[in-house]
Amino acid sequence: MLFNNPLFFVFLAIVLLLLVFGNQKYKKLLLLVSSYTFYGFWDWRFLSLIAISTLIDFIVGKTLDDTNDSKKRKSLLLISIIANLGILGFFKYFNFFIDSFNSLLSNLDIATSTASLNIILPVGISFYTFQTMSYTFDIYRKEIKPTKSLLDFSNFVAFFPQLVAGPIERAKHLIPQLEKFNGLDFKGFKEGFVLIFMGLIRKVLISDNIAGLTDNYFSNYKELDSIYLLLGLLLFSFQIYFDFSGYSSIARGLSKLFGIDLMINFNQPYFSISFSEFWRRWHISLSTWLRDYLYIPLGGNRKGEVRTYINLSLTMLLGGLWHGASWNFVLWGALHGLYLIINRLFFEHKFKDKNGFGSIGSIFRMIFVYWLVLLTWLPFRAKDFTTTYDYFIRMHSFVGEIHSDAIMIILLLFILLFLIDYPAYKQKTHLFLLTYPKWLQIAVYLIGIIAIVLTMLLYQNTVRPFIYFQF
Repeated sequence: MLFNNPLFFVFLAIVLLLLVFGNQKYKKLLLLVSSYTFYGFWDWRFLSLIAISTLIDFIVGKTLDDTNDSKKRKSLLLISIIANLGILGFFKYFNFFIDSFNSLLSNLDIATSTASLNIILPVGISFYTFQTMSYTFDIYRKEIKPTKSLLDFSNFVAFFPQLVAGPIERAKHLIPQLEKFNGLDFKGFKEGFVLIFMGLIRKVLISDNIAGLTDNYFSNYKELDSIYLLLGLLLFSFQIYFDFSGYSSIARGLSKLFGIDLMINFNQPYFSISFSEFWRRWHISLSTWLRDYLYIPLGGNRKGEVRTYINLSLTMLLGGLWHGASWNFVLWGALHGLYLIINRLFFEHKFKDKNGFGSIGSIFRMIFVYWLVLLTWLPFRAKDFTTTYDYFIRMHSFVGEIHSDAIMIILLLFILLFLIDYPAYKQKTHLFLLTYPKWLQIAVYLIGIIAIVLTMLLYQNTVRPFIYFQF
């Protein structure tokens, strides 16, 4: 079930009505049933995987808190890691490693009979796996106490607004809110509406309309002039940003209806003036997860410069692999690891300007950071190494003419980004619409809602899933 499908809003209306008129004793159970129903629309069989991860980490967390024996605690943590990563690894990476192994043997002229399996990737498995693992890690570190309620923990793992594409919430932030869950929060409806509205604008009106052009440019890149290849890559950078940030905004808005406050997952990342700032603004829940549970345990920056660079590289390589079972994603992660090393070597020590749009130097740095980030979207979008290489070479060979229509679309893209994101960047709030005069708010809502509804109804047979559902 997709947030940008009319069916979802029928489902949401039923859930809201049941919470208002149903038996108040069973609010939490209704929320859990709603979440499992929501996920079951994709494939009910994969509900068992969520249930298994939930039971394992609930039991492990409770047992961890009951013992101070260091060996037993390490064993319990290992059970959680092996179980969760075992499930994730089988469904997401089994065929990748088998195919890579077969390819290696083939290049060495060694015959092999190892066959890949017809495995379906459960939607959102990377998100809820990392979320439930963080609970066990935090209990092991004695940073939190385990919840006593299996129902509350089950809602933490399966909370439907953020189940399939995040943000990857922490137990210490989300579980206390779910423990106090009391049905609908009518005070949060105004903010929730604004966030859902802005999320649908980003996804339905911007990202999905860009997607068709992006597909066309990448499908026909061998016949296109360089300017169109640049345009295609630029379009994808906007498509994925508005797609994923749109989902995160809708997720936050839906949660507001239930009185739940989710973390901000995107904070105008294309306005970043350094690569470290980019990762403080892009997919914040993943970058902080990788920092806290991988980079810092590896040693972080505490063991010298060389070790710091190695830790950054390993963290971003695994971050790339988290996104998908492909060497292209490994390349994407490697590039970002290299960028963070460059950032540490030069940006942090040689550039002290932190004024954002306040200076010409910062604007040039924004352009520089965006350009290098843009190049990493090529392996992210391309289907394989060959496509990535060919596309990159042709785009930088200046083949063909400089077409005015391509220049015009590029300019319009950046104007659109500025109109959508600069108010939030300047006012430091995603609820900036609430600061506008009432008449202007009403006009924006009416025009936006009409456009969203018409688009959803006219194109409901070709609704595009959110890009990050594949991870």
